[in-house]
Amino acid sequence: MTHRRRTAGAVALGSALLTLGAGVPAHATPDGAGGQDVAVSSPAAQHPDGRAAGATAAVAPDTAALRAVLQKALSQGAPGAMARIDDDGTTYRVTEGLADREAPRNLSTADRFRVGSVSKTFTTVVVMQLVAEGKLDLDTSVNHYLPGLLPNDGITVRHVLSHRTGLWDYTNDMFQQTVPGFEAVRNRVYTNQELIDLSLTRPPSAVPGAAYSYSNTNFVVAGMLAEKATGTSIGQAYRTRIIAPLGLKNTTYVHPETAIPGRHARGYLTQDQAGAPLVDSTRQTASWAQAAGAVISNPGDLNRFFSALLGGRLVPADELAEMQRWAPTNAAGTQFYGLGLRRRDLSCGVSVYGHTGTVQGYYTYAFTSRDGKRSVSALANTSNNGTVLTTMAGTLEATFCPAGTGAGAAGAPGAASERAGAEVGADAGPVYEDVAPGIARR
Repeated sequence: MTHRRRTAGAVALGSALLTLGAGVPAHATPDGAGGQDVAVSSPAAQHPDGRAAGATAAVAPDTAALRAVLQKALSQGAPGAMARIDDDGTTYRVTEGLADREAPRNLSTADRFRVGSVSKTFTTVVVMQLVAEGKLDLDTSVNHYLPGLLPNDGITVRHVLSHRTGLWDYTNDMFQQTVPGFEAVRNRVYTNQELIDLSLTRPPSAVPGAAYSYSNTNFVVAGMLAEKATGTSIGQAYRTRIIAPLGLKNTTYVHPETAIPGRHARGYLTQDQAGAPLVDSTRQTASWAQAAGAVISNPGDLNRFFSALLGGRLVPADELAEMQRWAPTNAAGTQFYGLGLRRRDLSCGVSVYGHTGTVQGYYTYAFTSRDGKRSVSALANTSNNGTVLTTMAGTLEATFCPAGTGAGAAGAPGAASERAGAEVGADAGPVYEDVAPGIARR
C-alpha cells in the first residue's frame, strides 16, 4: 500500500502544528520542567535534586522500586544512574551515583548526555513531517530521492525507518573491539557517504522488506533523505522542526564538535577485559552515528519530546499512525518496532512508546504512555555492560507498573528490575537493542 500524498495546504504543518502553547508545560524547574515537583527522599543520602513520591490522577510511579533499579545498576558497574518522570503536571526525580568520577559530583537530572539511538526518533519525526508535506513518500524508492546511493531500487523510505532494508550495520565491524574501535573514531569526522560505503562492503542480510534487522546504516540514509528534502543539515532540521518549537533548552546537535555543551554527565566505557579501568568516553565527534545517534539532551527534554510526539503535537495523525505499525522484535512478543519508534508491553499490561539508546558511555531509556501524559527518561553513564542495560529496563516497570497495578503488584523494591530482566532476557539469544557487539556485552 502506498502512503497517501497530501498537499502542503492540506497539511498546514509548519507553525500551526508546532505552535504548542498550553500543550507544553512552562519552564519552572532547574532542568526545564513545569508543573508540580514532589519530593522523593533517599533512604541513604539525599541528593541535591532528589524528589519524593506523591499521588497523581492514576496510581503514582513506584519511586522506591525506581531507586532500587538505579542502585542495582551502580552495583553492576555504572558510576551513576538517574530517572525523571513527568506525570501530567507532577515531576519525580531519582538519582544515584556520580556524574563525574574525577572531580566527584553527584548525578543530576539537569545533566545533559549523549542519547544514542533515541536520536532515531528525532530523525523519524523530521522525515514524517516531510512525508506529511508531500516532500517524501514512504513507499517510494530511496534511490528516487538519492540516485545511485543504494544497490537495490526496491529499498523504500519505509524500509529505512522500520529497519527492513537488509543493509549491513557498519558499526558491527567498527566496534568489534570496544575501546580500540572507539579510540579509532573518537575524533574522526565521516561523511554520510563514507558510512554508507562501509556498510556496502558487506552483502545485505535480507531482501528489502523481508525481515526486521536493526542497522545504524538505515538512519544514516534517513538523515540523507531529510537533508536532501529540506536543503539543510540534519542538525538544522532538528532545531527548526523540533528543538525550537518544543522549547527544548537542553537538546543540541553539535556534530562534529567533540564536547557536550553546558552541565553534563561524563560517560564511561567498560573495557572488554574484565576488571580493566573504565574509559572516559565523553568527548567524541559521534560522527560515526550522526542522524542515527548523535543528539545530546537531558531527561526533561526527552520527556517533553516523547510526550509531544505521542500527544499528536509533532506529526499529523496519519503519520503518527504509520509510525505505530508494529512488527515484533523479540520471541516473547513484548517488544515491537514501528517507524523509528519502539513499543514495549510491560508486566501489568501497559504498552509504552519511545526508544532506547546506546553510545559509548551512556545507556538511555526514554518512553511515554499512549496519551503522552506519563513519561520517563532514564540514564546510566556507562556502556559495554549488558547487565546494566538489562537492569535499566526496570525503570519502565517502576514508572508504569507500580505496586497495585496488575502484575506490578508483585513488587517489593527491586522487583521492577527483576521483572524487566526476565522480560528482556526472554529471547533465546542476545537481546542488544541499538548497539553493535562492541558497545554492549554481558
